[in-house]
Amino acid sequence: MDKTIKLRVKRGIDSGKELKILKLKGNLITEGFTEIIHIADENEDFYLNSFSISPDNKKKAEDFVMDYISSHNLADTITLV
Repeated sequence: MDKTIKLRVKRGIDSGKELKILKLKGNLITEGFTEIIHIADENEDFYLNSFSISPDNKKKAEDFVMDYISSHNLADTITLV
């Protein structure tokens, strides 16, 4: 059964951070972790982005996201839920 990975993304960010987040989503797709990322309003401050992944790849995808967040200084903008 597929697992869901959720990312909480801050609203109202500058264009530089927005571009980095778009690149993260593109990388998740091109690396084969998912084919689609769902975006929903969580509240007035955050979006919730989610995608399904096989249980075998969940840890690898989470590590990929955490490494990306760290290397692109996005810890104040995006978090793994």
